[in-house]
Amino acid sequence: MSMEPLQVIAAPRRMRILELVWDRELPAGDIAAEFDVSWSAVSQHLTVLKQAGFLVERREGTSRFYRADKEALGPLRAVVEDHWRRSLNLIKHLAEAEEGQCSK
Repeated sequence: MSMEPLQVIAAPRRMRILELVWDRELPAGDIAAEFDVSWSAVSQHLTVLKQAGFLVERREGTSRFYRADKEALGPLRAVVEDHWRRSLNLIKHLAEAEEGQCSK
């Protein structure tokens, strides 16, 4: 079963994986450590992202390393970057609101 590109990145865990490997390569174990689900569940997400062409996998011995393939994301790159921009703005506004409440 093949997924549409937006379906692939719609899953919060897959979006988080892309965030983790956007600007760096990480071993699969480091990626899995970021989640409170089984290794098998993370592995399935990695497979979906890889099959969609959004991740590049490199093997070194028994280790697997992943990084985002920004070129393959093409038009979706703007969607991903907009998502992060909105998330960062929300965090900024929440922090500013909390700071304002603390100074009262």
